[in-house]
Amino acid sequence: MADWLTKQSEDYPRWYQEVVQRGDLADYAPVKGCMIIKPYGYSLWENMQAVLDRMFKETGHVNAYFPLLIPQEFISREAEHVEGFSPELAVVTHAGGKKLEEPYVIRPTSETIIWDTYKKWISSYRDLPILVNQWANVVRWEMRTRLFLRTTEFLWQEGHTAHATADEAQEETLRMLEVYRTFAEEYMAMPVLTGLKTEREKFAGAVRTYCIEALMGDKKALQAGTSHNLGQNFAKAFDVTYNTSEGKREFVWATSWGVSTRLVGALVMAHGDDAGLVLPPRLAPIQAVVIPIYRGEEEQALTCEAAEKIATELKDLGVRTHLDDRDQMRPGFKFAEWELKGVPLRIEVGPRDVASEEVRLANRVTREKEQMKVSELMAKAPALLEQIQNDVFQRALDFRTQNTHEVDSYDEFKERLVEEGGFFRCHWDGSAETEERIQTETKATIRCIPLDAPEEPGQCMVTGKPSKGRVIFARAY
Repeated sequence: MADWLTKQSEDYPRWYQEVVQRGDLADYAPVKGCMIIKPYGYSLWENMQAVLDRMFKETGHVNAYFPLLIPQEFISREAEHVEGFSPELAVVTHAGGKKLEEPYVIRPTSETIIWDTYKKWISSYRDLPILVNQWANVVRWEMRTRLFLRTTEFLWQEGHTAHATADEAQEETLRMLEVYRTFAEEYMAMPVLTGLKTEREKFAGAVRTYCIEALMGDKKALQAGTSHNLGQNFAKAFDVTYNTSEGKREFVWATSWGVSTRLVGALVMAHGDDAGLVLPPRLAPIQAVVIPIYRGEEEQALTCEAAEKIATELKDLGVRTHLDDRDQMRPGFKFAEWELKGVPLRIEVGPRDVASEEVRLANRVTREKEQMKVSELMAKAPALLEQIQNDVFQRALDFRTQNTHEVDSYDEFKERLVEEGGFFRCHWDGSAETEERIQTETKATIRCIPLDAPEEPGQCMVTGKPSKGRVIFARAY
């Protein structure tokens, strides 16, 4: 089955599309720009969702739900917001066989309708903070689409919080950025850079936008999550004020933050290889697959019974296990199929294995095989999965380290960007003009101004003007 896949080195975009579709993650929908998330892909999203939901609640947030349809007038209240989203809006003008008196926008993001609601909920400092998250779908009319990475409709979570002070809002913005970093690295096994977006790249309507940036297998960057300090912009647009403890009336401070099903695409590209998906065990829908190998009915009964017992024992240990006892498929086909789907552990059980109380264990990451006693497998299975989780992260971290370059010359930057790709740590003079010039000439953008970057005065690689420190450039999705 792996032979059906285009090699990454030959055509990476095509490899990605094939893995997503043949790996049963998603397919194209009859609606242009939309996708159908298949059960295996949705299970992966559900695992992500469950972990993130727990992390949000542990930091004091609660879930709510707001309408899909937003009065068009709401969008226009925040000038920068409407300018940023205007080309992507889908507008409902007719319903019930009649033209609507006021059009509705299909939710591209929910700041406007939520802040209209918060005006009703907030009157005093005693009503603050409000820490709300919503799991929802959104629609942004994308011209160029790619499954999971950029589609007209996608699933996400969006946090929207209200605070009494600027300091509280900033603390919340950075707290949620850290939640995203922890999730990406500890569960997705995907190392990320955390940083501040430039003014040119920030969210429409935000004061400051922070992000996590990851490096994909083709050495392009992917923005995997964002956290926005909205200041008082939306509070002023919707006249959301509160009485302070001193009896004064002040505008509320706000944040918003979100990740989407784009994370599924990130997982594919951060870890996949020429055989297909490589899933970190903590998120894999299936952590171990047990495959009986036999010839004839007598061997079938023997090996399937043993395989079922092994699968049951693994499930009892908390391992998400699938028994593949399909008799219409050859073992080789099954091996390739589960490799394509990225299952961390494959356990093969043949007649000789049953007799010796052993199994043949295949590791998806290392591709190594090992003969092992069943009792040893049961003792080691959870630890083996943790080791695979660590190995996936370390492999991705080593890849990022090898493909992060420090460059001072613009000519060198342009040359190596084409020949090598990756992250580039470069000096920039801080101007939007220089930033735009670099993007126009190279298609590279400033991915972030790293939060942990040391102070390093220098000269902009383009203009020679003073620079406070290095920023991260890359070509990106």
